[in-house]
Amino acid sequence: MNIQEYTGDTARAVAFLSRIPVPPSFFESYDGKLTRISRTFPLAGLLIALPAAIVFGILLAFHADPLMAALLALAVQTMTTGALHEDGLSDMADGLGGGKDRDRALAIMKDSRIGTYGAVALILSFGLRAAALAAIARGLAPFAAALVLPASAALSRGAMVWHWYILPAAKPDGIAASAGKPDYGAMQGALTIALALSAFLLWPCLRLPAFILYLLITAAAAFLLTRRVRQRLSGHTGDTIGATQQICEIAALCTLAMCV
Repeated sequence: MNIQEYTGDTARAVAFLSRIPVPPSFFESYDGKLTRISRTFPLAGLLIALPAAIVFGILLAFHADPLMAALLALAVQTMTTGALHEDGLSDMADGLGGGKDRDRALAIMKDSRIGTYGAVALILSFGLRAAALAAIARGLAPFAAALVLPASAALSRGAMVWHWYILPAAKPDGIAASAGKPDYGAMQGALTIALALSAFLLWPCLRLPAFILYLLITAAAAFLLTRRVRQRLSGHTGDTIGATQQICEIAALCTLAMCV
């Protein structure tokens, strides 16, 4: 692996997945494609989640209420990402919930306005993640509890790449299609890094059976969502890729909350 090349790809992935400023030098001669860059999404996700993890850990160290600390950490994370994945979740929920057929669902997802299904999806996303983080904080030391944020961020972004790879583009002229598609090597690399980062971050606080359950439930969430998207839309969109991150992060955090 070319370390310099991988570092550059990670920087570009951070810029794509968040609002963290990245030096312009990383974009010299860059063609805008995400085909190769997607392999670094799990590492980029870890880096993006660090500010929220730091806030979460500090608040818990000062004996803040776990639910308050969880909500503030999620607020920091949302500001860091610019609510990129939450937007995908709400759009997909509106499309799949309100669209009677494929074309109508895609038209709804393209509409920037939020509907009932999208609003409910966002409420459940923040509510479930906050409740799970609060439960984790009650069961672990502050530092260990803070590590679950970058761990779940890395794993859920690996799942994004798998969803993106396994499905064709629902719209040939869509944003997801124009950005390119991960090849097998990029997908495999993303999943390997996601697994390695999750294992490294969670080994101090999670036994092997619990870690395996954490992986299985997150994988099941990605698989079931992908199957549903295939049935309804016949392919992925930028919104379904973002929604995959959200669904898998919820699954990962809820599983950890039950295991600690």
